[in-house]
Amino acid sequence: MASVAQAESSGIPAETAGLQRGIDWTGAFWIASGVPALVLFSIGTIAASVGMASWLVWMVSILFGFVQAFSYAEIAGLFPNKSGGASVYGAVAWARYSKLFAPVSVWCNWLAWSPVLTIGSGLAAGFSLSILFGPDAAINTWHLTLLDLSFLKAGLSLRINATAIIGAAFLLIAFAIQHRGISSTARTQVVLGVIALLPLLLIGLVPLITGDMPRHNLWPIVPLAHDAAGHPVNGHWNAAGISIFLGGLFVAAWSTYGFETAVCYTREFRDPSKDTFKAILYSGLLCIVVFTLVPISFQGVLGLNGMLSPEIANNMGVAKAMAGMIKVGPVIGPVIGNVIVVMMILALLLAIIMSMAGSSRTLYQASADGWLPKYLSRVNHAGAPTAAMWTDLGFNLLLLSMSDYVFVLGVSNVCYILFNFLNLNSAWIHRLDRPGWERPYRAPTLLLAAGTILSFVNLALMGVGADMLGKGTLYTGLACVALIVPVFAWRHYVVDKGRFPEDMLEDLHLRPEPGVKTGAGYLPHLTVVAGIAVIAVSHWLAVLP
Repeated sequence: MASVAQAESSGIPAETAGLQRGIDWTGAFWIASGVPALVLFSIGTIAASVGMASWLVWMVSILFGFVQAFSYAEIAGLFPNKSGGASVYGAVAWARYSKLFAPVSVWCNWLAWSPVLTIGSGLAAGFSLSILFGPDAAINTWHLTLLDLSFLKAGLSLRINATAIIGAAFLLIAFAIQHRGISSTARTQVVLGVIALLPLLLIGLVPLITGDMPRHNLWPIVPLAHDAAGHPVNGHWNAAGISIFLGGLFVAAWSTYGFETAVCYTREFRDPSKDTFKAILYSGLLCIVVFTLVPISFQGVLGLNGMLSPEIANNMGVAKAMAGMIKVGPVIGPVIGNVIVVMMILALLLAIIMSMAGSSRTLYQASADGWLPKYLSRVNHAGAPTAAMWTDLGFNLLLLSMSDYVFVLGVSNVCYILFNFLNLNSAWIHRLDRPGWERPYRAPTLLLAAGTILSFVNLALMGVGADMLGKGTLYTGLACVALIVPVFAWRHYVVDKGRFPEDMLEDLHLRPEPGVKTGAGYLPHLTVVAGIAVIAVSHWLAVLP
């Protein structure tokens, strides 16, 4: 579009003026292959919170994510020359109805994806320490408190410890790989993808094949409850039980919906009209396999008591527990177990690289479109958005010092669900505003409608379940979303004097032109009002411990 045309007219090849068209759908597939590793981020938290129904949570959640992916595939195909993922493509739809809706969408997506760097590197550090030192070793217990954040959540603080220091090293490795550009990143991801996916597939398949899953570990399918003495017991499908289950779906969405990141690379596909749909379809099928098999085997082997141990609840002991699921004898068992843990650390590195690739490109495109600060649109000689990557790195080095990564995940997921809501609804807005535009992939109307319905379902999950991760999670997440208001106001009204960049006006087709109209009328505004009502009512109805 405009940016490519200007590069060509200035004598600079389009491929070197910005992001480069260096991959096909398989490259995006391997970059998005980091998404299955996101099961490691919250499988322990969900298991310890939901209990016997936790495996069903994952199965339902990944099916929700797969249905929604078809809406993302359609809107990505409308803009083959834009980078940044579904948030940017969806923002185009909302931009015609309010200046604020579009930057909120992009901001929410970045706040959702960027903390993957923190949580992933923190878990990788925890997994590394678990195979080198005992839980009571000095290196695992020392810390230096920097700031008390108990006003956000009881016991929360900023601190420096071994996990934060080793996690920072993992972040720097991911940054070095990303700095070389998308083509090199995709090649690295192929190698890491094969290594990282192997243990997840083994963990999902071996217990099913060997039959090491007693039936009572999977049945009955009921949510977790506690008796009068506070001991965990099987609960019932009453208001409290349903609230717990919906809370589990809220937490799982942060992982299972993530393969939409495959559309972040539309601007870098050699043939975006074909590669976009293939990337998201095959990434989704891979995620269905992993997010179904791994939780079933995890619960089938550990059982309720095993899932309730403290190191499972905070996810730091998940790798060791999973390694123990593959029984190979007492002699070589510990060695094989450590190898599997190392491979899962590589799986986390895969997720970190994937997140840095996607979130940095979201910042890059939002800057180019006039929503976020100008410096974020700078790229290096390899076409990598290094200014955005440095911003990601600095932000996550700060988050790494947080004492509770589960709380970080909860706040991040509030942002993600709001992004999800805006962008699933953008699909029908595009249909009304751009009915005659060519769509390389056109989702069946039934699936588009299902995605719209799920956008409201997700808001209800958030309203009910966000505070399952700690009281105040929902309001903290909403406060983080509100930070975009001063950021956007500074860029748009102070820096750009109330005008969007000329390239953005042409790229987003905001000027009057044939084939584009404001056909949705007041429906987008009514949709937002309805969404706010769903959050308020569902939060009021929630019955959490």
